[in-house]
Amino acid sequence: MSWSALSLIPVAALIAGCANTPALAPPNVPASIQTPPGVAVYLKAYADGVQIYECSRKADSTYEWAFKAPQATLADSSGRVLGKHYAGPTWEANDGSTVVGEAKARDPSPTPTAIPWLLLAAKSTSGSGTLADTKFVQRVATVGGVAPAQGCSESTLKQQAQVPYTAAYVFYR
Repeated sequence: MSWSALSLIPVAALIAGCANTPALAPPNVPASIQTPPGVAVYLKAYADGVQIYECSRKADSTYEWAFKAPQATLADSSGRVLGKHYAGPTWEANDGSTVVGEAKARDPSPTPTAIPWLLLAAKSTSGSGTLADTKFVQRVATVGGVAPAQGCSESTLKQQAQVPYTAAYVFYR
């Protein structure tokens, strides 16, 4: 066998391996947070982190825990870190690409003690990597993350609470 024929074997194996990679299926979600036709799932990332709340005074002079930002690590299904999620809301891949989302719809989580499921549209993207072509993001399979049950008051004004949460983020292009 010639050198050029041998060099094609790894390429053929790679192509065959890609052909056997199953397409990612969209999650089963309520109609209110389904994506529009014409987009396809290309990435599922699992978040493990906190939802940050801050004690604030409302217009009627009562107090509430107001959502401030998420802070989470994003990983694939095998636990390999893919990036991070933070205020914006922003998802940033290890390759530096980002997507900033804008909430379009929400649906209560099937679990009452978990933050809602969301559909977000890409407001902006940057970079040329993993997240650059994102059009929509869904937040599903949420656990935890709801505002603290104990109230806040003048004495706790501006204090922050970090509430653990996990979720799956599904990216569409």
